[in-house]
Amino acid sequence: MSEPAATTEVDPPAPAQPGAPRPSTGPPATRRGTRWLRLVLLIVGLVLLLVIGGVAAGGWLYARSVESRVDKVEIFSALPEAQRPTKAVTEATNFLIVGSDSRDPDPSGSRTDTIILAHLPADRHSVQMVSIPRDTWVTVPDPDTPDAGREDKINAAFATGGTPLLVRTVEDFTGVRIDHVVLIDFAGFAEIVDAVGGIEIAVDEAFTSVHPPYRRFDAGLRQMDGDTALDYARQRKQFADGDFTRMRHQQEIIAAVVDRAGSSGLLTDPGRLNAFLRATADAVSVDESTSVFDTVWALRQLRSGDLTMLTSPSAGTDQRGGQSVVLPDESGVAALYQAIRDDDLDEWLRENPDAGS
Repeated sequence: MSEPAATTEVDPPAPAQPGAPRPSTGPPATRRGTRWLRLVLLIVGLVLLLVIGGVAAGGWLYARSVESRVDKVEIFSALPEAQRPTKAVTEATNFLIVGSDSRDPDPSGSRTDTIILAHLPADRHSVQMVSIPRDTWVTVPDPDTPDAGREDKINAAFATGGTPLLVRTVEDFTGVRIDHVVLIDFAGFAEIVDAVGGIEIAVDEAFTSVHPPYRRFDAGLRQMDGDTALDYARQRKQFADGDFTRMRHQQEIIAAVVDRAGSSGLLTDPGRLNAFLRATADAVSVDESTSVFDTVWALRQLRSGDLTMLTSPSAGTDQRGGQSVVLPDESGVAALYQAIRDDDLDEWLRENPDAGS
């Protein structure tokens, strides 16, 4: 039996902004809830880009019906074309996957907990997902003044200018043109994990959760339901490298969910598949030009083994203005994102064999 979910204080809803999607109809956002979002983001992104691709022909009827449940958001119309990077390889596709307090990308003080650049090569034989630490110290463009900006954490762009400014900031930082955006709400995460029948995780070191009900995670192979996996993914304060251990744990959960979905009979069980896809659809919004069906159809041959998870190169942490920040490794950042722009990540990975997982 799963343990009860933690009790949290609820923040008041923020006012909607022009061009934002309608707010999530799920449970209200919480301050602690934002710490779950990176995991939700990764898993839902994989569901959209990988898992549905394994559905048999009859399952595409589900995918078609689920598409109508996914909210569409206007994002790119707010971006000045002259200030955006051009694409060197037009057949490659780049997604920005964003986790926030809710699907409403409101810039009134809300900061995204998760930022991932997902690169789909022109040959569609693999997917590379680059996590950009939310505290990465970058130049955030001034939305009203060309060639002007301020130094800040990358997730501050979302707080001050919503999704459009975050897209501009990521494009300026990476030099990679973003083709599509996926926005994730944490509310449906436990249902997604439970829909695959739970997952097994190899806990590398024992620790106790800092959140009620203060679960104990003993080292070894552990079965987790949705609430437990969510709690596992939230933890960072117990570890010397904090967010980096948390990101590693979340990557383990990604692999476990995708593998479980492919091996548990989910894809051939219409009832379970329907619940799984609908839980996923209720947790996401996409930009106005994204077709979920067309995307997963193009990637239908991919499996979890075709996924590489990376972290944007960093030079450690430091203090800026009294806050802890992640400093980019400028040479590493330049090389990685040049490889993405050139659609040549395979070569970059051969030269950096310890970078991917």
